[in-house]
Amino acid sequence: MKEGIHPKYAKTIVTCTCGNSFETRTVLGDTLTVEICSACHPFFTGKQKLIDTAGRVEKFQKKYATKGEKEIKVSKAAKGQKA
Repeated sequence: MKEGIHPKYAKTIVTCTCGNSFETRTVLGDTLTVEICSACHPFFTGKQKLIDTAGRVEKFQKKYATKGEKEIKVSKAAKGQKA
């Protein structure tokens, strides 16, 4: 390999928002911060855990829960009119 053309490949600490941290090697810099790691990802843990910092899940459930109820009421009323 030629000298001087390859980036520096050094050890770094990767820190997850769940608090887990581990050491690896990278060319990106000193430390890395990630949102999901193998300690908290549902694929590896087998548990479903919703990470919601801005209330997006509640907003979605609130928005579409009322819509679903309206559709059910409308469909029942339509069935009543046909019979």
